[in-house]
Amino acid sequence: MNSGILLVDKPQGMTSHDVVARVRRLAGTRKVGHAGTLDPMATGLLLLGIETSTRLLHHLVGLDKEYLATVRLGWATTTDDAEGEALPAASADAVRAISRDAVDAGMTELTGTIDQVPSAVSAVKVDGRRAYQRVRDGEAVELAARTVTVSAFELLEVREGDGRLDLDVRVECSSGTYVRALARDLGAALGVGGHLTALRRTRIGRFDVAEAGALDGIDVDAARLSPAEAARRVLPAVEVGADAVRDLRHGKRIDAPDEARELAGGAPIAVIGPGDVLVAIAERRGPQLKVVTGFPAEDGA
Repeated sequence: MNSGILLVDKPQGMTSHDVVARVRRLAGTRKVGHAGTLDPMATGLLLLGIETSTRLLHHLVGLDKEYLATVRLGWATTTDDAEGEALPAASADAVRAISRDAVDAGMTELTGTIDQVPSAVSAVKVDGRRAYQRVRDGEAVELAARTVTVSAFELLEVREGDGRLDLDVRVECSSGTYVRALARDLGAALGVGGHLTALRRTRIGRFDVAEAGALDGIDVDAARLSPAEAARRVLPAVEVGADAVRDLRHGKRIDAPDEARELAGGAPIAVIGPGDVLVAIAERRGPQLKVVTGFPAEDGA
């Protein structure tokens, strides 16, 4: 099995680790990891690294993301989504009184650079343990706010129900943003409580869910993106000849190509060799490139 990045459309009801375990069996290798967890309730794009391409995952985790989601106004839950226990509901009259202008204003307040408190059942670590593990063990968890960027919080459709108001929304945000927390905070701002009932990740950086395969029946080797193609979507890339490839693989520094000299020193650069092979992630140190992460030759490359 060659290395590469696999785009999977995660089905509802599976954890990200479940998907990794399935792909390990399909690919016949233990060397599979993912970039960015999706909750079991969520669907959509999951990026998996196979074999040595797991070394690329570090550069994928921090990419911006896009989601389609449904926010239910009327009550909050203990997990900020539909899988938690419902907290006391607002009155039906209070929900009916919510105006479109109030919703728009609330969403505007949650757009831009904001301080967001992650959900208590998030994967944020507290003293070395995941917050959700502490909650499951009966601990009260209070997480510190973190600065995130919500570049788009767009209302697509409004649906009224009995004591509830459902908002279909589109969110573009920085890595580390919790859409569940947006639902919680919007409901709190409107005075009626809110939680997430549906979440679908549609984009991670330049990777789109339209390219992703369904997990059932996926041909891992045919569907994967080559390491070089994946790296080009994430990092600036330079191409080098065979002699430079040999030197890099022996841990030597090489003279930086002209295009690399225009990049900031210390910034990661994908180095591509003949045959469109990813050789290394390197950094420019003065006039030279130094390997940060090497990628061994595959199939005689």
